[in-house]
Amino acid sequence: MAVLGIDIGGSGIKGAPVNVSAGEFLDERYRILTPAPGRPDQVIEVIHRIVDHFEWEGKIGVGFPGVVQHGVVKTAANVSSEWKNQDLALMIKEATGCFTVAINDADAAGLAEMQFGIGKEYKDGFVLFLTVGTGIGSAFFVKGKLWPNSEMGHLKVRGKDAEDRAGDATRKKEELSWKRWGKRLREVLEIYDFLFSPDVIIIGGGVSKKFINYSKYLKGVHADVVPAQLLNQAGIIGAAIAAEESIIID
Repeated sequence: MAVLGIDIGGSGIKGAPVNVSAGEFLDERYRILTPAPGRPDQVIEVIHRIVDHFEWEGKIGVGFPGVVQHGVVKTAANVSSEWKNQDLALMIKEATGCFTVAINDADAAGLAEMQFGIGKEYKDGFVLFLTVGTGIGSAFFVKGKLWPNSEMGHLKVRGKDAEDRAGDATRKKEELSWKRWGKRLREVLEIYDFLFSPDVIIIGGGVSKKFINYSKYLKGVHADVVPAQLLNQAGIIGAAIAAEESIIID
């Protein structure tokens, strides 16, 4: 079954048709820069361009950087605050005529990783999936079932949001070595580990492909800590899965 997956980010909006049975793109990913400040009308216009690019008429799944309930945005990160209480799924359906499901972007990436990535090895356990990029997104899975909108990147660590202390944007901004940043990330993971006792913590997002550079600094976390496998494809694939399975988050 083919579904158009779209991943909305603060810097770019990306989409591709996905074979949801195989977890594979059916065409090359298409990316458009997110227009500042990322207002609803601007983002919907970009999504319309992506739909037109693929001449799409089927289901659409969308991952959004914030809490999403029943397709309605409750919080927004790295895009305009005007998104609050906007029905993203309905807006896309009205703009394109396509059935649309919208969920949190980290939840989407986690769905993909659990179904087609390393998460398959832990499908009977308790998994904490993290996307570490500009911020820290999170998704919990208990025996393969998603606990949505966890937003663990906003848990306070040393008086700051965890993502402001150990996100990849912070590493770059402060020009931290992998060692110094890895120790910060370990501190955050140790708190998550203490509070929730997951069997495994999967590190996704842009830093997952650099896991070898900082993994040795994560020792001391009781849960297994492993890198994700789907890299920058996860958000698109997971959004498509959500639409195919009609996962509507309460």
